[in-house]
Amino acid sequence: NNNKRTNIPFLQNVFSNHQFLYSTVDTQFIDENPDLFNLKPTQNRAQKLLHYLGHVMVNGPTTPIPVKAKPSSIDPVIPPVTMGDPPVGFRDVLLRDGPEGFAKAVRNHQGLLLMDTTFRDAHQSLLATRVRTHDLKKISPFVSHNFSNLYSLENWGGATFDVAMRFLSECPWKRLQELRALIPNVPFQMLLRGANAVGYTNYPDNAVFKFCEVAKENGMDIFRVFDSLNYVPNMLLGMEAAGSAGGVVEAAISYTGDVSDPMRQKYSLDYYLQLADELVKAGTHILCIKDMAGLLKPEASKLLVGALRDRFPDVPIHVHTHDTAGAGVAAMLACAEAGADVVDVAVDSMAGMTSQPSMGAIVACAKGTKLDTGIALEKVFDYSEYWEVARGLYAPFDCTATMKSGNADVYENEIPGGQYTNLHFQAHSMGLGNKFKEVKKAYAEANKLLGDLIKVTPSSKIVGDLAQFMVQNDLSRAEVEERADELSFPLSVVEFLQGYIGIPHGGFPEPLRSKVELERGKILHIKALALGDLNKAGQREVFFELNGQLRSVLVKDTVAMKEMKFHPKAQKSIKGQVGAPMPGKVLEVKVEVGSKVEKGQPLCVLSAMKMETVVNSPMAGTVKAVYVTADASLEGDDLILEIEE
Repeated sequence: NNNKRTNIPFLQNVFSNHQFLYSTVDTQFIDENPDLFNLKPTQNRAQKLLHYLGHVMVNGPTTPIPVKAKPSSIDPVIPPVTMGDPPVGFRDVLLRDGPEGFAKAVRNHQGLLLMDTTFRDAHQSLLATRVRTHDLKKISPFVSHNFSNLYSLENWGGATFDVAMRFLSECPWKRLQELRALIPNVPFQMLLRGANAVGYTNYPDNAVFKFCEVAKENGMDIFRVFDSLNYVPNMLLGMEAAGSAGGVVEAAISYTGDVSDPMRQKYSLDYYLQLADELVKAGTHILCIKDMAGLLKPEASKLLVGALRDRFPDVPIHVHTHDTAGAGVAAMLACAEAGADVVDVAVDSMAGMTSQPSMGAIVACAKGTKLDTGIALEKVFDYSEYWEVARGLYAPFDCTATMKSGNADVYENEIPGGQYTNLHFQAHSMGLGNKFKEVKKAYAEANKLLGDLIKVTPSSKIVGDLAQFMVQNDLSRAEVEERADELSFPLSVVEFLQGYIGIPHGGFPEPLRSKVELERGKILHIKALALGDLNKAGQREVFFELNGQLRSVLVKDTVAMKEMKFHPKAQKSIKGQVGAPMPGKVLEVKVEVGSKVEKGQPLCVLSAMKMETVVNSPMAGTVKAVYVTADASLEGDDLILEIEE
């Protein structure tokens, strides 16, 4: 029971009393030390936590999903596919000539090559990564036959691994095997978060190595390796793991800031060139620029890609972006003009906003120029139509339910495409939908507080957590800096400042880092055991094991409370209301509405404690209402029926 008072706070005071600890005390001790009774209220965090968890277990999550959209009832039509084997593609080159030969072929290719993100990043950005293997498989033969000249198809890694297991109840490995069987000719590409692999924490080296080995065995070809802080030691691990598995290593520089802005030079052209130097020296087959927030403008694209092309004439360059501001097509064409070999696109109906730039748009713009992609535009239209209808099946997860357009303010707040939609959704479900602009402003401020980070999973989550913490507690950047030693920051922020995910470019922010309280919280081991049945008061007992001991809490079941019929009591003051003389079960009701009754006539029979009790009429009259049926359980004084004279 929560409200039982204990003497623990008093004893804690006794045990911290200097006299008690170091000298003699007598019976006057308590009288002489009245401050022993200044009892600090206990935080009782464990009990509060159990209550919260119990409430979620009984009544579901407390943040309502802000979307009322229903999945469409129309199934997508699969465009026709010619019989026979699909045409030869870049994967045949890779299997024949190995990663080095593949890279050479890509660099020597005339025209612009594309990676299609529809199978991974597009739906990760727009549909909360919820697309099932089922819908990917249906369109796979079409992709294999009509887009054989793609550089690659991105279909694995990133959040797909985690979402497949947690929300789709699917096996991510099986997805890889099944797609591989249907698309033998186009290279598959995945996103590997350096030492984080496809998770959100640093894994032991041997786990990352084994992961890459098994991924390659099951059909993966190209591993795009990045680190959320461009922390080279973490990247080298992922590169080595992918390389020793026999994969194509595509090391990615995560891009932030604006190299064309002389006022923003923490992440300068020089910074990126030096980083590229290290990655090329380490043996990357392909060099990638990962513009995860869509910050590359055409001018910066020319500068950056132009400088990389001059320095590394033989290394293929691959550019990734998001179209949040709407300038993605322009930026990618500028990259291609400046010498990029490959750019990322998504099929039109899954493109734009926080996804990748449109495949159709880039194919059309490049047609008949030296950048011609060699992809047939009408096939892109067929592909797009399939996804337009398939997307309707995922309406409850579609970001367009709460977000109607992209926004150029991303140049200011630098929120990655994959996070922008999530933040927007979270803001809505936390009731901050009308304050989304504030959340974005706070994101920019939180980024400055943390020293201007490269923001991509998992560093972006840390900035987002701090931003929402600031909005919910109405804190400005100055207030956070001032009160850093007393605020209880989100755990992710504390762990970042403790160096959990690596060391950011330019080091950690001071004095913030030293001020944040680095005392670890308590670690509680909680195991949910069981949910009890509904009791008469509409509560359920929820059983936990807390640090090895059995604990339980009573939680009101809000749905059951609405459905439970609370039985009215018989009012003594109202003549003719007949109540149950004691708790019991109704065996038989001997009268019905309209029955004439005499005083003393049996009205109903109760069974209580194995004894039968007959309830007799206190007066003569007509039965006006009956409130019980056979088998009902009654408490004492529960209303059985009403009689009027």
